[in-house]
Amino acid sequence: MDFKKHLKQTIILSLPIAIGQLGHVMLGVVDSLMVGKIGSASLAAASLVNSLFFLVLVFGIGVSYALTPLIAIAVGAKTNNEGGSLINNSLIVNLVTAVVIVAVLWGVSFLIPYMSQPEDVVGLAISYLRIITLSVVPFLIFQTYRQFLEGLSIPNPPMYIAIGANFFNAFINWIFIFGKFGIEPMGLDGAGYATTITRTLMALSLMFFVFKYQRVAKYSPGLNFRLFDLKIIKKIISIGIPTGFQYLFEVAAFSFSAIMIGWLGKIPLAAHQVAISLASLTYMVTLGISSAGTIRVGNFLGEGKIDDVKKAGYSALALSISLMSVFAVIFILFRNYLPLIFINEKEVILLAANLFIIAGFFQLSDGTQATGLGILRGLTDVKVPLYLSFAAYWLFGIPAGLFFGFYLDMGTVGIWIGLSIGLTILALLLVIRFKTKTDQLLFSKNLGSIS
Repeated sequence: MDFKKHLKQTIILSLPIAIGQLGHVMLGVVDSLMVGKIGSASLAAASLVNSLFFLVLVFGIGVSYALTPLIAIAVGAKTNNEGGSLINNSLIVNLVTAVVIVAVLWGVSFLIPYMSQPEDVVGLAISYLRIITLSVVPFLIFQTYRQFLEGLSIPNPPMYIAIGANFFNAFINWIFIFGKFGIEPMGLDGAGYATTITRTLMALSLMFFVFKYQRVAKYSPGLNFRLFDLKIIKKIISIGIPTGFQYLFEVAAFSFSAIMIGWLGKIPLAAHQVAISLASLTYMVTLGISSAGTIRVGNFLGEGKIDDVKKAGYSALALSISLMSVFAVIFILFRNYLPLIFINEKEVILLAANLFIIAGFFQLSDGTQATGLGILRGLTDVKVPLYLSFAAYWLFGIPAGLFFGFYLDMGTVGIWIGLSIGLTILALLLVIRFKTKTDQLLFSKNLGSIS
């Protein structure tokens, strides 16, 4: 298969995955927009809780990603009988992970009074966190079946459910938050209940689809815990746990950067929030390309077509870099106008405009590292990328941010330069790692054919 065809297939596969990713993000955006109408205390509580919630949940998301490359490899190797065992054992791993996350988040709710937050925010935040914590279990059930379908290159059903969920979530938010149809107004708690109900219906809808869809029937995806297999569970954990920590290190690095910027005052923090909000949206699009890279690399690895493994990986990188280059140009050219979407304060706009220049440059690194992790995951190579992620963010990026931001007195711009350095180092290391791994696979294959 030539490179152009690889690129076309990567685009076709990544588009619905990216839209599905954005659908999940938009659930939180809609919540924030509607909660903002009932007061600043509720919005502040939602912002605090969502930051804490996602910081923990991202580990579970990473664990759930383990299923995709394993399914993709099984598809390539045409070992259909493994599919049912993989989905069932992955569900067990993800449910156990969900229980652990629920316990951690419930414990975090008791720590909120000690986080130096305003009194009127604390009570709202505790209640809201405990409610949305209940949504972790259905969320990870949905993730399990989503990763299963994506591993089979069937990304459209989860995408449609995610899009539909946004309309449903907005509707019941309106009912619960503001009190409609005879229901008492619940405020921020109403948003929590709406999110939990929405995620539960998303999980049930996707499960129902998978159980009834004839195209996947040969993989026996129905609930069958007699397929429990400790070896497969160990394999899932060996990929899922490092992947979970990869994303945890990344999200924690950006969260700590926000804390550092908070030391500089509310204007720098507001400017950071403006710039990171749009940078996060472009990152979610890149995650779609990353997932497509995981699937296609895994497929060709299962087939034993190492040349196509390389082309699939490099086509994903090329697509990611091309798309992020477009976003980079938009960020830099429209840096003085993009902040106006969020705020009208002159000082915030000026600082955010400077941050958009840095964000423009690190778009390329961010897209490359996200896709690099995905294509390496397609090779089931996750442990070394975990170490590289930790080193890039916490041994280079964060210290560089502290150095430029505070020692050289560059403030928020310096901290963002530090983040950019961490992302760039990681991007380069991951590309080198993919080249090294695929070269090794190709050499082993050629050596086997000679002997």
